[in-house]
Amino acid sequence: MEALLNKLSEQQELTEEEIVWFLGHLTPELRQQLYSRASKVRKQHYGVSVYSRGLIEFSSFCRRDCLYCGLRRSNSSAERYRLTEDEIIECAAEGYELGYRSFVLQSGEDIHYSEQVMTTIVRKLKLRFPDAAVTLSVGERSEAFYRALYNAGADRYLLRHETASCVLYDSLHPGMSYDHRMDCLRILREIGYQVGAGFMVGLPGQTQRHLAEDLLFLKEFQPEMIGIGPFIPHSSTPLKHAAGGTVEDTLVMIAMARLMVPDALMPATTAMGTLDPSGREKALQAGANVVMPILSPLQIRSKYALYEQKICMGDEPEHCRSCLEMRIAVTGYRMEFSRGDHCRFNVQL
Repeated sequence: MEALLNKLSEQQELTEEEIVWFLGHLTPELRQQLYSRASKVRKQHYGVSVYSRGLIEFSSFCRRDCLYCGLRRSNSSAERYRLTEDEIIECAAEGYELGYRSFVLQSGEDIHYSEQVMTTIVRKLKLRFPDAAVTLSVGERSEAFYRALYNAGADRYLLRHETASCVLYDSLHPGMSYDHRMDCLRILREIGYQVGAGFMVGLPGQTQRHLAEDLLFLKEFQPEMIGIGPFIPHSSTPLKHAAGGTVEDTLVMIAMARLMVPDALMPATTAMGTLDPSGREKALQAGANVVMPILSPLQIRSKYALYEQKICMGDEPEHCRSCLEMRIAVTGYRMEFSRGDHCRFNVQL
């Protein structure tokens, strides 16, 4: 095991069989060694900075029917909402006043927000906040859509691959295509975005081999951003009785991804904090280096329910910032309010 950990740390890679064996023989001691090495690597690339992104969840409508997601179109009990252009800009303005220089616009796959609507929003954001980065997370769209938004000023795009197993992907995403998902990621890369991929840990039917495939995909694709979080079942989905993922298993994946893609930007997700009050802090100590406090209006936050019991639903943005700053300081890191670009991108403003 020590030899495999050394290989992972020094060569940034393992074979699929080695990953599967490693995951099957982890001890508490080796987990701690893994986290320690991942933390050391992230410090080599980003020091003690934890980059902040103000998250604006602007629509809970979704045309997709993913089996694990509370926003799936078949969930008739979901409360739906859409923010207007002005409301989105106002959320960003509040975040800007608090010091944020990076905003993430996230929604269900809602085609109400057409190419024209989204380009208008992005242009307005970039005009009003020229020193801020804009990240989009709005699902699978056309190449023309992606290019138009990039040309309007969008800097980054998050599109989790969810799972690198075609069979597992198809079983969880009715009416969707694994190949098309991967094509979208490659198109985003070709256009010039800082691209985010990622996956959930603990999905029903997921094996250690599936997780190995996820890590090897990340190693090959080299995304600028990697989002890894635990699967949390939602009571209004077909997977409501599933066991779900664990914080410990997710920490292992975060740490291994950090060692395999050393310069990635990796969030300590809200889902980690939902399962464990110290979950985000543990993720930071295992290699994560991004946090995404919510800037959405308080009255609609609970409606953006990918899963239930989500934390920070009632926190004002100012309180959320101060709370995160203190939590991050306890871990020995420092909350950073710059654009927080990937280290390969030197953005001149």
